[in-house]
This record gives sequence, structure tokens and C-alpha cells, in this order.
Amino acid sequence: MDEQQQDNPQPVSKTRRKQEMQARQEVGEALVRLSETRLAELELPERLREAVLQARGIGKFGALRRQLQYIGRLMRDVDVVAIEARLQAWNGQSREASAYLHVLERWRERLMASDAAVDELAQAYPGRDLQRVRTLVRNARREQALNRARASFRELFQELKTIIPERADPSA
Repeated sequence: MDEQQQDNPQPVSKTRRKQEMQARQEVGEALVRLSETRLAELELPERLREAVLQARGIGKFGALRRQLQYIGRLMRDVDVVAIEARLQAWNGQSREASAYLHVLERWRERLMASDAAVDELAQAYPGRDLQRVRTLVRNARREQALNRARASFRELFQELKTIIPERADPSA
């Protein structure tokens, strides 16, 4: 029975084909919204890239809908799962991106709690100038003590982004 099923696979239902086409169109819409640099990073086939660029210049709804359908057809030959994963990572929705943000947050909490954490950060990521981190930690603690706006607290997070690479060890 298994051999017979392999020789005659079940045809894909019309509903399933429509769902797949709609999913490809949605990815195509996300591609249209990307910046030039992000679009170039994806290394799309030339025809698909041109179709995406053309869609950006279309203002009429019906014409745009047809162009998105065309993009969906072109995406049949492309690895849509890889593109979706990259888009999710750029939007901060992937597990890796989420884990990275958690690493940054843990470092910020450690820095706020202890002066020794700056030395730990220097050991974990050698060759980085941590004077700005020390200043931001001091200012963030002062802001917290005075119940002021937490601008330095937010800046500290951004500074940690520049110090800690995105492929950081999540155990940190």
C-alpha cells in the first residue's frame, strides 16, 4: 500500500494551492516594503527583484494587486521559507533575535546592579572601550534614584548593541 501511495501522490487541493499563493503574495508585499539595501541582501532572482521594484511605483490598487499576484507566481521558484526567516529576523520576531535582546537586557540589569559587571563585560568582550558604558551606567543610576526620565537607561541598551555581537552566547 505504501508503494502505491508513493507512485500516485494525492493531488494538492485547490484550497491548499490558493493558501500557498496567498502566503507567497504576503511575502511579496513585505518585499515591496523593504529598503533597497535589505532587498539587495536577499539576493533575489533578477526577474523577481525587478517585479518588486516595479510594484513600488504602482499607485492604483487593482494594478498593485495584479503585480503582487505576479510576484507570488515568480516566488514559486524561490525558497520562500528562507526569505520569511530573514524578514522575521529583521523585524525582531525570530527566536534568535529575541534571544539576542534578552542577552542585552540581562547585561543591562547586571550593569545597573553591580559595578563589577563592567569588568565582566570587558572580559567577555575584550578590545572594547567601556568608558561610555561606565558613564551611562552612572547616569542611569542617578536618573533612577531621582525618578527622572530614563534616557541613559535606554542609551545603555543601544550602547550594548554596539558592543555585543548579534551572535552572542545566550548564556551570558
